[in-house]
Amino acid sequence: MARLQKSGGLLKNLPVQLVFPLFARAHRSTLAAGEVLFSAGEKGTGCYGIESGLLKVVVESAAGGERIVAIVGPGAIVGELAMIDGLPRSATVVALQDCICRFVSVEAFQKFAVDHPEFYRELVAILSARLREADTALAAASFLSVKGRVARALLDLAEHLGGRSDSGQIRFSHRISNSDLAAMAGVARENVSRVLGEWRENGLVTQNARHHCIHDTAALEREMEH
Repeated sequence: MARLQKSGGLLKNLPVQLVFPLFARAHRSTLAAGEVLFSAGEKGTGCYGIESGLLKVVVESAAGGERIVAIVGPGAIVGELAMIDGLPRSATVVALQDCICRFVSVEAFQKFAVDHPEFYRELVAILSARLREADTALAAASFLSVKGRVARALLDLAEHLGGRSDSGQIRFSHRISNSDLAAMAGVARENVSRVLGEWRENGLVTQNARHHCIHDTAALEREMEH
């Protein structure tokens, strides 16, 4: 079953020999947890390479609803689409944890592309693959139950935040709110609370003020098959 996209950066899939020179001399800055890196609708002045931390990529509906479409971490790049098409930012990016980022201006991006013509050839191939993946993920998510969507969100977060113990449990290193889980799963926050409550009673997960812990990964994966 297709899962939430683990990296919001198209450039992450480019060869290292292309990406490294682009960011080697980029301006380095920090971003505190909860701080906005950039907002949807803003002019794209550059793109960012993530050195450390986690960010969420968020889109909003006209009615004010929020959907987290990607979680990005070290090695990912965000804001690159505005460098390619010249349009305003299509999403808002917010730090889930304290982050260190490197910024490349649109001018530097374009000069690099001119100096390295193979750069755009790689971009076209990767963009085509990403569009196909997005179509597959959208179709899959449309048929998941509420429990399946919440399970998918938890398992995706586990890949970024989870540490597996000797007993097989996956403990998150960072607290994720039910609101963020709901925005990732595309369901109401009340549904997330109900599902987590049922899973806690059945021993699948635990949750406290500091973190989540998955006790039965296989059970959550089965929820995605229903």
